[in-house]
Amino acid sequence: MKNRKTHLEWYNGWWKNTMVKKKKLLKTFKKLFSSRKRAAIIVVLIILTGFIGQRVISNNKDEKVQPQTTQVERGMIISSVSASGSIISSNIENVTTQASGTVSKVYVSDGDEVYVGQKLAEIDLDVQGEQNHASAYSSYLSAVNSANSANNSYRSTQASLAVVYDEIKGHDDDESLEMKETRTKAEVANDNAYDSVKSAKAKLTSASLAYKTNAPAITAPVAGIVKSVTVAEGMNIGAEETASGGRANQRIATIATEGLPIATFNVSEIDVSSIKPGQKATITLDSITNKTFTGKVVSVDRVGTIANNVTTYPVIIQFDTNSDQILPNMAVTANIVIERKDNALLVPSGSVQSQGEQSFVSVLVGGKPQPVSVEIGLSSDTQTEIVSGLNEGDIIITGAVSTDNNQDGDSPFGGGAGSMLRMVR
Repeated sequence: MKNRKTHLEWYNGWWKNTMVKKKKLLKTFKKLFSSRKRAAIIVVLIILTGFIGQRVISNNKDEKVQPQTTQVERGMIISSVSASGSIISSNIENVTTQASGTVSKVYVSDGDEVYVGQKLAEIDLDVQGEQNHASAYSSYLSAVNSANSANNSYRSTQASLAVVYDEIKGHDDDESLEMKETRTKAEVANDNAYDSVKSAKAKLTSASLAYKTNAPAITAPVAGIVKSVTVAEGMNIGAEETASGGRANQRIATIATEGLPIATFNVSEIDVSSIKPGQKATITLDSITNKTFTGKVVSVDRVGTIANNVTTYPVIIQFDTNSDQILPNMAVTANIVIERKDNALLVPSGSVQSQGEQSFVSVLVGGKPQPVSVEIGLSSDTQTEIVSGLNEGDIIITGAVSTDNNQDGDSPFGGGAGSMLRMVR
């Protein structure tokens, strides 16, 4: 009797707990289905879950792999090296000045043709400009005097050396020590005087340029077409000081001259051995769209430079033609032609697989792929030359695509899923 009572108590407790859980579950479902819209969403999600699972399984069953093929053909292939760089010379001469003051007159405008020495503009110098001009003129006069003095000394040593040569004339075989000493002293003095002339000429050139740079009259340094006049009458200008304490030149205008643009490019240590002067190149500029220029390699620096532990080698390319659109410091890209071959047997580069030093191409034989060993030659970004192993007209495999028999489109949802999704708003 006692055992029966115990069992009854256990059953009553279990039933009570079950009913509590059932009430909680019903309460939860009531919250979820508190509105028709929420109930519709839940039903749709349940249906979609089962539908998507079914379609994915069906698609996996129907999926097939179809090989992509192409035919081996003959054509032209170009092997090239690509490099980036910038324009370093576009045949534009800068007209600059270090004079300071007010622009009183501008004699030219963009498009005018000028000759060497033609006056382009005039400046009313301020106090600082007058001082700089006077100092430059004083240095110029001093350099002129030094050059004249050096020339006079050189002429004097030349005369003295001529006298010595005349005195020892006929003593080539029996020249005494005294004669040799006299001749050596005269030759050394003449050589030193010649070196002094070269030094004085260099200083005179420098002083002359400084004087012109500080002069109130600005003249054309070269002949050509005026471009980019940057001053106007009544404008105040002044040379700014540099970090080293000097004065920076201020640009007044530019003059376009005859000639061809030049660009410099950096190539890697892997490619530099393939590049030689005279090789042709195609050149494009970021700032000039839909236009390609041609040029040729004129210089290869095989010493190179190191930056961030990367070694590059500058290559200079000269354009074949000029253009007003090409300006200094513009970014350029060049494809340098290393080698070109016509009537070559070609396949897509992606179809060639390598294993060690051996190359293979998958050929379609009797509807089945078969690996064939090939010898490759030139290669470009898209094509590779086949030297041996294939024949023109062979069908090779370039890749594979997956196909299925799904009539509703690529999406596993099909049209029905979209219709159900549109029902819920």
